[in-house]
Amino acid sequence: MTPSETVTAFIQAIEARDVNAAVAMLALDVSYENVPMQPIKGRAATAQVLNGFIGGASVVEWPCSSQYEVGNVVFNERLDRFKIGDGWLELPVAGIFHVGDDGLITLWRDYFDLNTYMTQMKELGAHG
Repeated sequence: MTPSETVTAFIQAIEARDVNAAVAMLALDVSYENVPMQPIKGRAATAQVLNGFIGGASVVEWPCSSQYEVGNVVFNERLDRFKIGDGWLELPVAGIFHVGDDGLITLWRDYFDLNTYMTQMKELGAHG
């Protein structure tokens, strides 16, 4: 697979809520960075975080409006959507993925507005 195909398959696994399939595409020492939060290091820790995000959502959709590959680096612009209770958390995200020569993602860095996330989570908690 090309790096872009790897990232697309990774996102499809997340949308299917299949954390095991998603983390199988990550290097053992992956760095998962949700900017502006602290990086998560390693496949096991990333799986734990993904289970937390996905576990509370009945539906996960991460449509990409654009995705570009430059060498082993993939850039995408997404709208990460999580159905929580009767509402949706929708978070615009810019993602950067580095894919190693072995086809595994070595770096996953997402940029988003933390206030948007926190405000929506608060609203979903109040109505959920």
